[in-house]
Amino acid sequence: MKASENFKNAIENYLNDKAQSDMGFAPHFEKTAKNLESCLNYIFGEVKKTGLCAFDNQEIFDMAVKYYTDDAIGTPAPIACRAVVQSPAPADLFSQPEIPAVPAKTEPLSPVKKDVKPAAQTALTLFDL
Repeated sequence: MKASENFKNAIENYLNDKAQSDMGFAPHFEKTAKNLESCLNYIFGEVKKTGLCAFDNQEIFDMAVKYYTDDAIGTPAPIACRAVVQSPAPADLFSQPEIPAVPAKTEPLSPVKKDVKPAAQTALTLFDL
């Protein structure tokens, strides 16, 4: 496992803050059988199971909380991967995002012929008076 220090710090800071603010979580966080390294291995294992490569911060933080609160989770095996925390790109208010060109269709659409029937007139017009 190769997690960046930023990733480790983000998870650790989140868990510390949660333990201080949530008295229900604090006893789970203090378990001696659970540690940050195993928590990271659990997160990597769960991410690998999904087959996805991008997650929202809260999804990862929820996995960390689940590792500490679920006693059925033992010590996960290490996973060979890299985790990096990147902050989102700042919003640029003055430029438009690039829109990919739509490829032209090769077959022309054939016109659809519809039988148009005049609607039955039920209301009187000025000419009917």
